Parts: sequence; C-alpha cells; structure tokens
Amino acid sequence: MQAIIVKQPGKNSSLELTTLALPTANAEQLLIKVAAAGVNRADLVQRQGLYPPPAGESDVLGLEVAGTVVAAPAHLQHWQGKQVFGLVPGGGYAEYAVLHHQHAMLLPEGFTMVQAAATAEVFLTAYQLLFLHGQIQAKQKVLIHAGASGVGTAAIQLAKFFGAEVAVTASTDEKLALCKQLGADITINYKQQRFEQILAQLWPKGANLVLDPVAGDYVQREIAILALDAKIVLYAMMGGRRLPELDLAPLFKQRGHIICSTLRNRSDVYKADLTKQFIANCGAALTAGKLQPVIQQQYHWHQAAEAHQLMASNQTQGKLVLRF
Repeated sequence: MQAIIVKQPGKNSSLELTTLALPTANAEQLLIKVAAAGVNRADLVQRQGLYPPPAGESDVLGLEVAGTVVAAPAHLQHWQGKQVFGLVPGGGYAEYAVLHHQHAMLLPEGFTMVQAAATAEVFLTAYQLLFLHGQIQAKQKVLIHAGASGVGTAAIQLAKFFGAEVAVTASTDEKLALCKQLGADITINYKQQRFEQILAQLWPKGANLVLDPVAGDYVQREIAILALDAKIVLYAMMGGRRLPELDLAPLFKQRGHIICSTLRNRSDVYKADLTKQFIANCGAALTAGKLQPVIQQQYHWHQAAEAHQLMASNQTQGKLVLRF
C-alpha cells in the first residue's frame, strides 16, 4: 500500500510518499480501506519528533480515519463491508489502517467520508474535556480557548447542546464570527482584549470550566476568573510548557482544579468507553445535523504537506481533511 511517512523528524522534517506492507490487524481490530483522514496539530508535533506514537503502534501519521471495513476476524464479521470512522493510534495517512472494533463508529446517515474523518478526534477530545474531566452541567459557564480550532468548534457545539453558557477566545473577528455562528454566547479577540478582564465583568461569579490548549501565562490569568470548585483542563501547550509565575493562593481560595489531559496514549478500554458514551449521548444529534464538524478545506492525501503548512500558519478554522 501507499503511505506518507516522515523523513528526518525535527525542524527540517519532510513528508514522503512510500510503499509499505499492509498493517496487520490483531484479533480485536478491523482492516479499513481509508477514504479520508483528519489532519491534527498532533501530526505536526509528531513531525518535529516531540510526540512519538505509543509503543508498538504505527509511526505513520494520522490519528483518525473514515473508510470501509475490508477484513475482520471471524467473531467480528458483522463489521465486514461497513462504512466506519474512529480514532487510530497512528497510521491514518495510508491507504489501509487498522481500527479497534470498539473504537469504530458507523457513518452517521447523511455524512460523507470527509465529514466522518473530521469528527472523531475533535468531538471525542471535546467530549472528554467537557464531561469526563470538566463534568460540565446545563447553565454552567465554560471558557473555550482557540474557539475556531477543530476541538474548539466541537466543544462549542457540545457545550451548547447540553445547555452550558459559552465564552470563547480567538485571534480574528472572522474566527469569532464562526464561533458565534456555532452558538458561542461571548466572543473575545485575545489580540485586542484580556479575556480575564472581560469575563470578570460578564461572569462575576466566575467560570465553572476552562478548556485550555495554550498553557503558559494563560493559567494564572484563568485562575483569577474561576468559580468555586471550578476546573482548568489543559490539553496542549501551544503557549509554552512552563508557567512564568504561579500564585496558588487564588486557586486554593476557589478550591480550583488544574487537570492535564491527553487522549492518544489512553488505553483501548478507555477509548472504547469514551466512544460508547459519545455515541450513546451524541450519535442521534450527529445524524440529525445538530452536531457536525466544521471543515475549512480538504486535500488529496498526496498533498498532506500543503495541509500541514496551512495548519502551521494558525489560519485554520475547524478541520483540514485528506481525501483518498
């Protein structure tokens, strides 16, 4: 099969089309003929050599796919021929990939393969952040940074679908307009405004949850606007891995929590449970069009390098998808 691999991981990395053997599925996996694969910022970080795949998994890029099941173990034959999408620990930038059967989701009625490939990573991540970690409830207040990102656009929709009040930050008015269209109640241009100053006025009792892929100096500013027993969930470090200064006293005062979250290196059992919960609570909303991925652009999969360039520019709104 053809696949895209990383040459010379690091600052001077490149992507190369090559020929590899078909992946070998174990007794719990389905072999998928890939029709589309989502592009994620984690792919760029892996290219830099900073985000290796879990031990024993494919080092081919790609954390989510959509396609058709072309081979399945005897006890999973009911999956044969099904159109599915889901999370993979790696290997998505290839003509074939293996997908754990408990991570596989049937294509929602009316969805294209491109839409499905743009759904798994961002919606499962957002669901994990909001509900498994954040335990957000209706009428509570959640601040979502990078609101126009893939995870951000999914988190806005999920939070609003379940009745929360949503504030977002983004870098341009165009991105904020998208967030507003998705249901955000408060939009903040972080290049022009300090989010903690705006929310101190609009949410005097504080935010119940903050979803933060930035980290760095954002954390201290977030602590200043927490409600009692609120949570900050960090799921990336785009603003830096170190805190310039951290005063814990305000965090103690609010009985606040700081949680660091990942998904790729979770166990198969964890991902299976997350997938099951998401489909049970959100599957009907996907089919009804009440939740749907925001896709900025799709590329032929041989143009993955171009997709990476656009993502690295931070000019994206929603998802980039590779079609096969």
